[in-house]
Amino acid sequence: MRFDIDRLQTFYGSPLGRMAQDMVARRVGALWPSLDGLDVLGFGHADSLLERYRGGARRVVSASPDEQGAVRWPADARGLAALVEEDRLPFPDALFDRLVVFHGLEESDSPQRLLREFWRIAAPEARILIIVAHRRGLWARAESTPYGHGRPYTRSQLYRLLEVAMFMPTASARALYAPPIGWGVITSAGDAWERIGRFAWAGFGGVLMIEATKRLYIEPGKPVRAKRVVKAPARR
Repeated sequence: MRFDIDRLQTFYGSPLGRMAQDMVARRVGALWPSLDGLDVLGFGHADSLLERYRGGARRVVSASPDEQGAVRWPADARGLAALVEEDRLPFPDALFDRLVVFHGLEESDSPQRLLREFWRIAAPEARILIIVAHRRGLWARAESTPYGHGRPYTRSQLYRLLEVAMFMPTASARALYAPPIGWGVITSAGDAWERIGRFAWAGFGGVLMIEATKRLYIEPGKPVRAKRVVKAPARR
């Protein structure tokens, strides 16, 4: 049972949710500062992460699993959101240059099948950004938030999953070092928590992000390792 859209909207409308969304969005901006001229898909609950790309991307689509539900997006323009069946995405092969998956993988009935669907609709050498709850972080234990539902992952677990689905990890990052507590002293100091967390407890961010590239083949026996780690968010 997925964390449905009503609960997602309630959480991200709260001070704790707004802080979490802002911290994740900054890390996405550090990895992908511009997607001008590209076809972009967001899957799960990725509307807020896609907003920055609407002006420059050739095509932006937000797809949500039908069990989760969706809201109209964007509110002020032609709708770009759709409900989909995760094992049969309604898009042609090799369409998207970039895919952002947020609150999409952890609660999937078949993560491997979903990743293979992403592989099918990804263009040659397309990049996918998977954003999941980090198994070693505090947020994976916070059941009052969407990060505390479904399967959290470690980096090595997600690497293996991506490798089987024929994606090659190229970069990784973590975010959400603040504890998942809605106290004003915490939600108003997200930047400080992120700066301190990256140095003091870098391996325990609440969110794990892995960027990977679509591969047409994988050499047998070749290890998969991310080539870079993003340590700083994009500047405003």
